[in-house]
Amino acid sequence: MAKLIFLGTASAVAYQGHENTFLVLKGEESSILVDCSSRPVIRLKNAGIDHNDLSDLIITHFHPDHVSGLATLIMDMWILGREKEFHIHGCEHAITRAIKMMDLFGWQDWTDIYPVRFHTLPLEELAPVLENSEFKILSSPVKHMIPTLGIRVEYRGGEFVVAYSSDTSPVPETVKLAADADVLIHEASGTSFHHSTASQAGEIASQAGVKALYLIHYPPEEMISPESTLGDAKKTFPGKVFLAEDFMEIELEGE
Repeated sequence: MAKLIFLGTASAVAYQGHENTFLVLKGEESSILVDCSSRPVIRLKNAGIDHNDLSDLIITHFHPDHVSGLATLIMDMWILGREKEFHIHGCEHAITRAIKMMDLFGWQDWTDIYPVRFHTLPLEELAPVLENSEFKILSSPVKHMIPTLGIRVEYRGGEFVVAYSSDTSPVPETVKLAADADVLIHEASGTSFHHSTASQAGEIASQAGVKALYLIHYPPEEMISPESTLGDAKKTFPGKVFLAEDFMEIELEGE
């Protein structure tokens, strides 16, 4: 059964039980990472996923809480004997910085490292990211402090659609990206630095006509309670609302 697993759900400040936000799509044939925080190999293992099954990584934007684990992911997989190639996708702003970061670590001198392929994505609405026998993934630019992509995942096996806003203020591009999706995963950090509130996430979900809304990238409990976060979203979205938690799973299968 294909599924999406939340490997982390916190905003920029991680806290006990909540790692910075990143996700993994687990299919029958491969797994795809969306952003790369913490120590990804450990989080993947805790989620029951073998790092060797990873085929691709999508970087939504180059902020530390979304890419802090990139170098350790590449290094750990190399040390653990990976041989098959690995693909990394992102906009030019993210990809050029990812390569610079790896160059600073001198990865060109790592002996017999597996092939790592970088793919630059255009900042265009519903641009193709990747496509395989299980998933078709599209991206659209959203509005954040730096160039950032939201994604739309169409799972072929169950005709299930998931959209992820990444970090963004409320924008029409997210509505289009999530149009008629089964699930919208939308950030709920607040209004500062081009982010969104839970209420605004609910408005986007309503406009997109999605079936369920999962709030992610939310502040620590000492700043705002989970109950109030859920309550704010429910005021603007009549469908099902959930607060994403680390290692929570969404089965990519229709009702």
